[in-house]
This record gives sequence, structure tokens and C-alpha cells, in this order.
Amino acid sequence: MAKTTAADRVFTEPNYGWCHWHKGTSGTAVLINIVEQQSGPGYRQYACAPCREQRGLVPYTKTP
Repeated sequence: MAKTTAADRVFTEPNYGWCHWHKGTSGTAVLINIVEQQSGPGYRQYACAPCREQRGLVPYTKTP
């Protein structure tokens, strides 16, 4: 059996995650924003394809 790494799974498995905009699970969630806080850890916001389209959200990797 071949070993898989996290990098292998990024492209072969569906991305089941949480959409922060409709507050539900999604198979198309991608990172939209990284919120940094001065005290304590920050957090990341993810959005599904329909929420990105409706709200004009741009994936984090495509922002300047």
C-alpha cells in the first residue's frame, strides 16, 4: 500500500469543510480570509461556491 501525504490528499479528496457565511457544511469550501488577533490565536474564514458567487468573495490565494 502506497503512503499518502497531506499534499496528495489536497487534490484527490473532496474538501468537506465549514462555510462561515451560510453556517453549514460544504464540499466546496475554500479559504477566504485570515483574521489575526492581538491576543490569542487568529482564525480562518471559509466559504462555499454558492456563497462566494452570491457575495462576490474571492479565495485568499487569489487576492493581491
